[in-house]
Amino acid sequence: MDHADDPDPVLIRLREGFERVALVLRADLWSAAGEAGLNPAQAQVLALLAARPAGLRAKLIAAHLAVSAPSMADTLAALERKGFLTRAPDAADARAVIVRPTEEGCALGRALASATSQVMSALARLSPAEQADLLLTQIKLIRTLQQAGAIPLQRMCVSCRHFRPNAHPDAAKPHHCAFVNAPIGTRDLRLDCGEHEAADPDVQAATWTSFADGSPPLQARPET
Repeated sequence: MDHADDPDPVLIRLREGFERVALVLRADLWSAAGEAGLNPAQAQVLALLAARPAGLRAKLIAAHLAVSAPSMADTLAALERKGFLTRAPDAADARAVIVRPTEEGCALGRALASATSQVMSALARLSPAEQADLLLTQIKLIRTLQQAGAIPLQRMCVSCRHFRPNAHPDAAKPHHCAFVNAPIGTRDLRLDCGEHEAADPDVQAATWTSFADGSPPLQARPET
């Protein structure tokens, strides 16, 4: 029998591995949410908004968390009743709603986002080099999923106009962040940065190529 179209066994094992980690992450989320008197969906919303205190449109929150608009509306209403967020018409589009965390909601969201979990404990047991390699792998996977339209644009360093890949000879900190005007290393790369400003698509493509192959792009000179 011809098995030429069968998936690569390694890919199957990797997917199975992610599924097992996801089970633990889900259990961690249920535990943290329950301790805070929330359900998991409410906890995810607050953790997301804590990193975006200026607020997000309700539609974008639903997209980030991959839930339906009606389900998100119920979640937001519950959090609003608990005093953890406010909703108001978007000044740029009266048909849209901007959701902002209250001070209490922001504090709880930050606590939920940084709560110690079984997965974090396991990650802490990896060596610094293994952690850095895993972060790079995550960045590549997230970028591929973004390009496929599977997830919304994430506020990663590699898509930011402030990011300069391989701008320094220092192997420990080869990249440069023009926002803080400082060199950064692999362990400093962020998947969700509050100062993120999306670069032009052509610049993003050139930046990614340079980041991936280890060469600085022409526009990668550090700002002074």
